[in-house]
Amino acid sequence: MTSGPGPGFRQTTIDDLDTPLRDVTFVVVDLETTGGAPGTGAITELAAVKVRGGEVLGELQTLVNPGRPIPPFITVLTGITDAMVAPAPPIDAVLPTFLEFATGSVLVAHNAPFDVGFLRAACAAAGYDWPEFEVLDTARLARRVLTREEAPNCTLATLARVFRAKTTPNHRALADVYATIDVLHGLLERLGSFGVGSLADVRTFSAKVTATQRQKRHLAERLPHAPGVYLFRDRQGRVLYVGKAKDLRQRVRSYFTAAETRGRIVDMLRVAEDVTPIVCATELEAEIREVRLIAEHKPAYNRRSKFPERTWWVKLTDERFPRLAVVHTVRNDAATYLGPFNVRESALLAVEALQDAFPIRRCPDRLGPRTRRPPCAWFELGRCGAPCTGAQSPDAYRSVVAAVHRAMTSDPSEVVAAALRRITPLAAAQRYEEAVPIRDRLVAYLHAVGRAQRLAALAGCRQIVAARPGPDGAWDVAVIRHGRLAGAGLIPAGEPEVDRQLTAIVATASTSLPRGVGITAYADAEEMELLLRWLDQPGVRLLDVEGTWAIPINGGLASNHVRIAA
Repeated sequence: MTSGPGPGFRQTTIDDLDTPLRDVTFVVVDLETTGGAPGTGAITELAAVKVRGGEVLGELQTLVNPGRPIPPFITVLTGITDAMVAPAPPIDAVLPTFLEFATGSVLVAHNAPFDVGFLRAACAAAGYDWPEFEVLDTARLARRVLTREEAPNCTLATLARVFRAKTTPNHRALADVYATIDVLHGLLERLGSFGVGSLADVRTFSAKVTATQRQKRHLAERLPHAPGVYLFRDRQGRVLYVGKAKDLRQRVRSYFTAAETRGRIVDMLRVAEDVTPIVCATELEAEIREVRLIAEHKPAYNRRSKFPERTWWVKLTDERFPRLAVVHTVRNDAATYLGPFNVRESALLAVEALQDAFPIRRCPDRLGPRTRRPPCAWFELGRCGAPCTGAQSPDAYRSVVAAVHRAMTSDPSEVVAAALRRITPLAAAQRYEEAVPIRDRLVAYLHAVGRAQRLAALAGCRQIVAARPGPDGAWDVAVIRHGRLAGAGLIPAGEPEVDRQLTAIVATASTSLPRGVGITAYADAEEMELLLRWLDQPGVRLLDVEGTWAIPINGGLASNHVRIAA
């Protein structure tokens, strides 16, 4: 027995549970013990066999000195005597070799809680950390797969007969392991008829899967193993649900396993009759297509925003005495707009933050050259110059408007300073309930300014060509025009003609045409923010920028570090 790793040994993780079953390394283990529980029994024999794709890769078997007498009925059952285990090593000497043998594999056992329980307890007693193995229990799996008619019970002996195992289990560890291997392969073959082909599928397979899910597994079978977008459709071809995936087939197959527990999705599957795949060159393209398709079809079963056009804006009006208003639409006028906001309440908070900082009028009416009326309470509080009374001239009011315009477009420092002047004494006096609304208004305003400045910078560039390195050495290329994804492509690792490939991706990118005015004239804010997050990833390289991609040095993002402990 060779020495193994000491305490602190860690199991390497299985990075991808979607590994095809033929590529999964299983370590099938079995123990013989002196009793039925770790507290009352000890291990007398350990066997483990490593298999992958039906091929045996390695074998480990040893008797173990339990450090106590073996009860007579155990000797009768297993044939293991005290004399046989006397010269054998103790379990703490066996464990390092077993742990090293099982590293990086899926642990398989029949009635796994029994074997794993003993091994965990032995590791704890010997001072070893138990690795968090992925564990597969053939007994539990058999209960999900086989009917009572096929197998009246799920003992190893019964299952070995059902699957015609080449080895008959006999309560000796190695023989039981080989019988378990045959049972495992029989169960995995049976699962294949349910469309189960990966480790993730096995892990989530359950008898709780509805009849509808079982009947419609075939919808995923013709889909490719590629990134893209999928559309569930009903009998009339109407789109019910849109989703994206790194692997279209694996993702859609997951809808037909026990992993899918969302009630609305199970309801959707009852009326789904087809799945339309759209293969994409990159994951970014799939994300963008998903957003566009949801906005286009507004599927009943998607919860993601189906109405990206339903946004709100704060408008600094273009009139003799401008004011702030919350509107739905950006118009082609001389007004200043801040947004978009996803909810009206956030837009109202931003308006209040601006009104707290500047003495801009709050009355909703247009004021003409001859408008005259008594001042309101805001004038008495010093929060408005009362142009409605004629006391404030258009030129004097224009300086207020200029400050509001500056705060909405480039420099939020005056709004931040005004809010902090009110919050600081309230916080010092522990009047937090009064400070919180001021903080919330400031946060809503700063978030909007920072977001708007980033979106405006992206929309202002006629073209950005960028590339992101992938883990396999390939490059994801994106062509962005006025904030809209115009083209995407993948340049494989080792491609000898990178410049030619890049030129082709840019040349085949679509032309971005405006659909309106303002920073979202070419693309919805949701799409633009996906592009910004992609551009912000480590390793992304800008290959070409037509325009000025920049934000104000003292803009909203710079001010977002403000933290108010209220």
